[in-house]
Amino acid sequence: MRAVFTAAVAALLQSGIAATTAAQTTTKHVISLAAADRIARAAEAEAKRRGSTVVIVVVDDGGYPIVLRRLDDTQVASVEVGIGKARTAAIFRRPSGVFEEKTIGAIGVSGNTPKEDEESALAGAAVAGAALQAGR
Repeated sequence: MRAVFTAAVAALLQSGIAATTAAQTTTKHVISLAAADRIARAAEAEAKRRGSTVVIVVVDDGGYPIVLRRLDDTQVASVEVGIGKARTAAIFRRPSGVFEEKTIGAIGVSGNTPKEDEESALAGAAVAGAALQAGR
């Protein structure tokens, strides 16, 4: 009798856990490789328009790189700085380049003045915002 009771309680708990778990699941939006590449290309176009030599990094919401572009003649130190900028923006959910209210990733640009870096990053972020609104 005790074994039957224990099995019944276990079955109820499992069904309750499954129902609770299903009710608590959400959809997580992530940046695809294609979207990250479009974001980086937009930032690259802005940097080239300005004649900047920069590193452009697009990361996911955990701060892990998806795309890294190092333009010709960019100083090597800018690689780590760009990764750091993007990672910090993603994990602290603050600019440079926060994507909408929900942070699904970030962009970091390094190599020139902070203002020029930010303007290149904002060009990439604008592409991200448009892609999110379009559902891509």
